[in-house]
Amino acid sequence: MASNNEQTNSHSHFPWSHVVGFGLSIVLTLLALWIGFYSGFSLTTIMVIVVGLALVQATIQLLMFMHITESEDSTVQVGTILYAVFIAVAVVAGTIWVMSFGMHYM
Repeated sequence: MASNNEQTNSHSHFPWSHVVGFGLSIVLTLLALWIGFYSGFSLTTIMVIVVGLALVQATIQLLMFMHITESEDSTVQVGTILYAVFIAVAVVAGTIWVMSFGMHYM
């Protein structure tokens, strides 16, 4: 069991990783908004850049907020993340497919 002094030291530090992660998330969001609204890029270029920024932001949030690197059993976390990515891709791809092809029959 940890002593009282060890417990207060582990809970009294300022969460700099959360502040940095939050700041980076705000910057990436504002950059994506600027690219989408005010840049002169083509639609395809805008989509590629925004998706890239979204992937970077998701990675930052997993590392900074979800503490993905702090677990002893990393295989469970990797499996869970791969499953979540599969579900997200299936939902997005299914939505795009239904909206692209399914609306013609209505």
